[in-house]
Amino acid sequence: MTKRTQLALATALVAALALGASGCSDPKKGSSGAGASNPAAGNDGKVLGGTPVKGGTLTVLSNQDFSHLDPARNWVMPAMDFGTRLLYRTLVTFKAEPGKAGSELVPDLATDLGTPSNGGRTWTFTLKEGLKYEDGTPIKAQDVKYNVERSFAPDLTGGPDYAAQYLAGTEGYKGPLQGQHLDSVKTPDDRTIVFELKRPVAEFSATATLPTFAPVPQSQEKGTQYDARPFSSGPYKIESYDRDKKLVLVRNEHWDAKTDPVRKAYPDKFVVVMGLKGGQVDDRIIAGEGADASAVEYFNMRPESAPKVLPKPEVKARLLAESQGCTVMLHLNNSRAPFNDPKVREALQYAVDKEAVITAGGGPALNEVATAYLPPALSGGKQADTLKIPPAGDPAKAKELLKAAGKESLKVSLAVSTGDKGKAEAIQQGLARAGIEVVIDTVDPGAYYDVIGDLSTTPDMTYTGWCPDYPSGSTWIPFVFDGRTIKDKGNQGNYAQFRDEATMKRIDEINAMADPKQANQAWIDLDADLMKKSPAVPVLLERKPLLVGPNIAGAYGHPVWTGTIDYGTVGLKDPSKSQG
Repeated sequence: MTKRTQLALATALVAALALGASGCSDPKKGSSGAGASNPAAGNDGKVLGGTPVKGGTLTVLSNQDFSHLDPARNWVMPAMDFGTRLLYRTLVTFKAEPGKAGSELVPDLATDLGTPSNGGRTWTFTLKEGLKYEDGTPIKAQDVKYNVERSFAPDLTGGPDYAAQYLAGTEGYKGPLQGQHLDSVKTPDDRTIVFELKRPVAEFSATATLPTFAPVPQSQEKGTQYDARPFSSGPYKIESYDRDKKLVLVRNEHWDAKTDPVRKAYPDKFVVVMGLKGGQVDDRIIAGEGADASAVEYFNMRPESAPKVLPKPEVKARLLAESQGCTVMLHLNNSRAPFNDPKVREALQYAVDKEAVITAGGGPALNEVATAYLPPALSGGKQADTLKIPPAGDPAKAKELLKAAGKESLKVSLAVSTGDKGKAEAIQQGLARAGIEVVIDTVDPGAYYDVIGDLSTTPDMTYTGWCPDYPSGSTWIPFVFDGRTIKDKGNQGNYAQFRDEATMKRIDEINAMADPKQANQAWIDLDADLMKKSPAVPVLLERKPLLVGPNIAGAYGHPVWTGTIDYGTVGLKDPSKSQG
C-alpha cells in the first residue's frame, strides 16, 4: 500500500467525521470563509463540553515552544491567541464567542473602541480605571505607547507591522531602547493615548486588537529576554518557563474580572508541555488518561491520526475543525534566479499538484484548493479563479512555460516546518512531473519563521499561510506583496520578496479610498492582477483539527484566531479530576 493510498483512507474517514458532525453544529475569521463552501465541513461554531467549572489545571500539549511571547514580537497563531487571552490585554479585542459573534470588536483596556478625529487621522483611547499589572502597580497609557515604540526595535523582530505602516513620523525610527520616542503617539495623562496617523484609517479600532497595543512598562524592559518573562496585565502570570520544555501559568491575583468581561479565566493553572514528538500529542489526548483528560493540543492533529479518531464516536466528539480562513501558499523567492523570471513563476502555478497536497493534509473535509490569494472571507465568500488551472495542475503547460523561459529543468530548495513535511513531499512529487527537482529542508516549528524571515537564510521556496488580522484586504495584500515591508531580519508576510512598483502604487491608491466597499472590490481586482504576476502559488484553504481531552469544557475554534482554541474561555468539566 502506498503512502498516498493510506492517506486517502484517512481522508475518507475525515470526510465521514465532517458529515456526521454537520447535523449537530451551530451555524457559523479573519479567515472565516476558508472551507465554508465545503458542505461536508460543518464544525463552525461548535462548542465542546458545555460550560466550564472554575478551578483545576488545564494542560496544553505541544510539539513546539512559542515562537514569541513578547507582545512586540507575537504575530503567529496560536501564540497570539495564547498571549492576548492569558498574559496581556490590548486596547481592543474580539468577543470570546464561537461563530460569527466572535468577530465583533469589544473594548479591552480601553473604555470604548476609540474616537477618531481629524478625518480619521487621529485616534484617541481612554483606559479603564483600576487596571493593574501582576505586581499591583497601575497600567498606564505610557506603557502602551512604550510597547508600540518597542515594535520598531531592530532586535525585537517578528511582530505586527501596522504601527510602522500607519503612524506618522516613523521614518528611520529604531525604537525606545536608546531613549528615542515617537511624537505621533501622545499620552497627555496616565489614562489617555492618542495616535497620529499618516493617513486616515477607518478600521484602526481593529488594529488595536493586536499585541503591539498591549502595555509593557519601561521598568520591565529586558530586550530580547522579555520573550521569556512578559509582565502580566492579563488573568495569568508566568510561574516558570523552561524553554522548549514547560511553561506554567498561575493566576494573576491583581487581574480584576470587573474590568474584563471577555476573559473568563476558569482554570487555576495552565501547564504547557512542549517538545513532544511525532504523534505523541494526538495519542495522549486520544487516550485521555490522568492529566491528559484535562488537556488540549496546541497544534493541529496529524492526518495519520484520523483512523484512530474517526471510527470512535467518543473520541470523534472531542475533535474541533474550525475554518482557519488563511490562504496557504508556496512562496517563490522573487529576488533571485530562477524565480526572478515571471515565466518560471507562472510555470510553478501549473506544476503544483494541489490535489496531492490536500490528500497529504487530511483530505477534502479539512482542506480545499486555493485558486487565489485573498481568502474567501475577503472576497465575497468565494475565491476568484483567474488562471483556471486544474486542481491536479497541468505539468505539460508548466514544461511549455519553462521551455519558453529557457529552462528545461530546475533544482530548487523548499523550507517547511517539520509538521508540513508530508505536504512538502506532495509538492515535490508534483513539481517533478514538470522536470523541477525539489530539495526539502525541514525546520523546527519554533524556529521556522525566524529562518524564513532572515534574508540570509531564506530558501528558494517557503510553504506557509497568511491570515487576515481582521476582515479587510488591507490586512492581507499589503503585508504579503508590498515590497516596502521586506526586512533583512524578521521579514513577515512577503516571504516571496516581491517588489513590484505597479503593485505598490495600487496598494497606496486603495489605502487612500474612503469607501470600504470600493476598497474591498479594489483589493479583489488587485488579487487577480497579482495572480498573473505569480509571486507565489496559492495552494490550500485549511481547517484546523484540534483534539481535546474528555474533561475539557467550553472549547471552540475562535473565528478570528484562525480556528485555534479560545484560551480566554476554555476550562474543565470537573476540576477535581485534573492533575498538576
